[in-house]
Amino acid sequence: MTVTIDQVRSAAAALDGSVALTPVVAAPKLAQMTGAAQVWLKLENLQHSGSFKARGALNRILALNTAERQVGVIAMSAGNHAQGVALHCARLGIPATVVMPRFTPLTKVQRTQAYGATVVLVGETLAEAQQHAHILATEQGLIFIHPYDDPLIIAGQGTVGLELARQVTDADDVIIPIGGGGLAAGMAIALHDAPTPPRLTGVQSASFPTLVRQPVADAPPSPQTLAEGIAVKYPGSLTKPIIDQHFDDVFAVNDTAIEQAIVWLMEEQKIVAEGAGAAPLALLMTQSARFAARKVVLVISGGNIDNRVMASILMRGLVRAGRLARLRIEISDAPGTLARATSLIAEHGGNILEVYHQRLFQDVPVKSAELDVVVEATDSSHVEAMLGALRQAGFPARRLGSMASLPE
Repeated sequence: MTVTIDQVRSAAAALDGSVALTPVVAAPKLAQMTGAAQVWLKLENLQHSGSFKARGALNRILALNTAERQVGVIAMSAGNHAQGVALHCARLGIPATVVMPRFTPLTKVQRTQAYGATVVLVGETLAEAQQHAHILATEQGLIFIHPYDDPLIIAGQGTVGLELARQVTDADDVIIPIGGGGLAAGMAIALHDAPTPPRLTGVQSASFPTLVRQPVADAPPSPQTLAEGIAVKYPGSLTKPIIDQHFDDVFAVNDTAIEQAIVWLMEEQKIVAEGAGAAPLALLMTQSARFAARKVVLVISGGNIDNRVMASILMRGLVRAGRLARLRIEISDAPGTLARATSLIAEHGGNILEVYHQRLFQDVPVKSAELDVVVEATDSSHVEAMLGALRQAGFPARRLGSMASLPE
């Protein structure tokens, strides 16, 4: 069984007016930073449900007959497919149950429930959630809606490609995140039909490099990733052959690169992206030579990121950029010494956020103390200037903790 361009066009007609026609925006600063000729962002994070998944979900739901709509549906998902199913089932008055793995971010669970779906948290992987969903489907007579391995789902996701082909007519490359492969397969079918088909590149998490064609040297020892939207252990039996046929290559990116891509999108483009949605940017930033002097579209597939995770990522981004640092300063335990050390930091433009004055629980002489301060700075060179001033004044000082950055 395969999916045709006519099926994608039929899906576009069926979805018209019920899903957002998402914009494409230019990112000239990113083009300058990476050496690409031009960069555009296809913003599927602006869908009503926060991701492209609403397209395929609705296309599949619209195919239900009257009896199936009365019985209801069940799906398994790490969050975005769940919200797409829940959103459209609520709108059409169809009962919906969604099985989600326990690692699903709380925000995705809450939003799925807010649409009216019954949420069941089971399993540590999508595969375990899927197994339980099939059990419930059999027991309760529910209609199972697969998140990616279904011709109607693939055709629905392919409507992203139809839109993109009209919005950007001269793209050289399109970078698409791949989990189970529904978006990648659908877009490949749509873009292959374009007058000048662009080169397609897939991106996956290094924790789940199921379609990556070269060995992943830095694959983590445990299958955990910030990009839970593409944390899929096995690609679809329908999607894999389409991807193998139409994609030039598929690469993996690690969570460090994904984190930095999320921060860049937030700070420079004012765009909220989840891990899977930021993965195309992570690939462009780590494989910039592949896209040098080319016109590149990044598919920002979703923006459903947990607020707590986003806050942590942004703070870690400040640390990586040198705008937030923790300094350890050795001082004598005498009146006025603490004030002199902190005054030096202030004189050099540092803003102290936290102070830890340690006498008892560190391996320091009895008449000494260690002072840990968290400071705001403009960049790493500013931090080094503060450290230099402290050392010159007789205070041994060093920076604590460094975080990995992208390769030059």
